[in-house]
Amino acid sequence: MKYNIAEIFASINGEGPFAGEPAVFVRLMGCNMRCSYCDTAWALSGAPQFVMTEDETVQKILSYGISRVTLTGGEPLLAKNVDTLIKRICLEKSLKLEIETNGSIPIRPYFDIENGPVMTVDYKLPSSGCEEAMYLGNFEDVRPCDSVKFVCSGKNDLIKGLEIINRYSLRGRCNIFFSPVWGMADPKEMVAFLLENRLSDVRLALQLHKFIWDPNERGV
Repeated sequence: MKYNIAEIFASINGEGPFAGEPAVFVRLMGCNMRCSYCDTAWALSGAPQFVMTEDETVQKILSYGISRVTLTGGEPLLAKNVDTLIKRICLEKSLKLEIETNGSIPIRPYFDIENGPVMTVDYKLPSSGCEEAMYLGNFEDVRPCDSVKFVCSGKNDLIKGLEIINRYSLRGRCNIFFSPVWGMADPKEMVAFLLENRLSDVRLALQLHKFIWDPNERGV
């Protein structure tokens, strides 16, 4: 099998449960959404930077000597035969795989893979323009090792995020993150919302890589 890859690089995790930890990122081409705030639109279509087999991809990952791997996109779970790539990565016991997915595709089929991935699942809030695409079963299926991320551009998104947290009883079942849309949402307002609603088990996730490097820089 061959996969269309937008980029492979080593950096730190910018957000989520492993924020600040070195990781190898494998960004696959293509997505089924067009979120209003998308910051990887260049990876949605066009010519890939690499076309690689699963073995070539794993050898490239291993060459960095870093154990954490993040499979992202676009939407990585849309890639043809992506299950083969995921299983191949997970065969390497030295690697720990995280998959970042947009919430529109079921995650349960990947739970039984040995040394399998942890999932970071978006819930697309109203400002994204893509909320209707959510596969709601994911928010019933998430495990303690998984994360649900809400990208917020304002108060209405925060309110809807809390509604989803309560509807699916996410607190105590998984990691939960509120993340501001870069340049649009005020993190101070988000902190005030967390405190006002006593969300002691919900975390604010700032995109560290956008503070360290230019927000539009690739490969970081």
